[in-house]
Amino acid sequence: MPDSGLPDNVLEVTGLRRSYGAVRAVDDVSFVLPEGGSLGIVGESGSGKTTTARIVVGLERADGGEVLVGGRNRIARGGGGGGGRGRARRLARAREVQMVFQDPYLSLDPRTSVEAALRETLRLHFPGRDHAGRIRELLDQVGLGTRAADALPRQLSGGQRQRVAIARALAVEPSVLVLDEAVAALDVSVQAQILNLLADIREQTRIGYLFITHDLGVVRCVTDEIVVMRHGRIVEAGSTAEVLTAPRHPYTRLLLESVPRPGWDPEAIAAARRAL
Repeated sequence: MPDSGLPDNVLEVTGLRRSYGAVRAVDDVSFVLPEGGSLGIVGESGSGKTTTARIVVGLERADGGEVLVGGRNRIARGGGGGGGRGRARRLARAREVQMVFQDPYLSLDPRTSVEAALRETLRLHFPGRDHAGRIRELLDQVGLGTRAADALPRQLSGGQRQRVAIARALAVEPSVLVLDEAVAALDVSVQAQILNLLADIREQTRIGYLFITHDLGVVRCVTDEIVVMRHGRIVEAGSTAEVLTAPRHPYTRLLLESVPRPGWDPEAIAAARRAL
């Protein structure tokens, strides 16, 4: 078969389902992420976007559906393997998909320096190698440089800590990077720096990004495609430009109208929300 010239899908999610009692947190969710692509999943709290992301990463169990990374299903079926083979399999799965959280301070050990944190990750996944050169490369890649290597998390700014978290995620060379509200806790100017950094990394590495966010401004800046979720289901999907310029679903329109701007009427928004 001739090469179509289109990128392969690094992530394919089909019919994903997850319930907590009578609540369907994720209900028949499907989407694809091409190599080097950037997909945004947006929605308000309770929409199911974060649960979907956690299932993709492997932090939550799915009740049904498939999550394929490189054509391999990440949804566990049956008992799985124990011992060394089970550990090797878990590490291999971890290398495929990495996650960057909203607050890097909670995911970084406050007693561990930047260099030690990166070295620990590299030793776990790539034992027996000399990691000094790779650590320098990662620090340069996220715009920190070697001067930050000896710093503890509390000695860094919020933006610098998020750069460390990104470097640690990139250390294992994942196919997919899930960013869960990864710039929400940062000042606007720092947000822009991190988003520019992520754009540069995507261009250099062809990694696929899955952005989980409620911020439509972030989605507009950094994603190619968008999925809008409400009550666990996808209500609209398409190219970011088309969905945000001419939304078809009332809920998507409500999200756009809820963004504060001149002439914004919160009472009208509240009434529209009640009607929906």
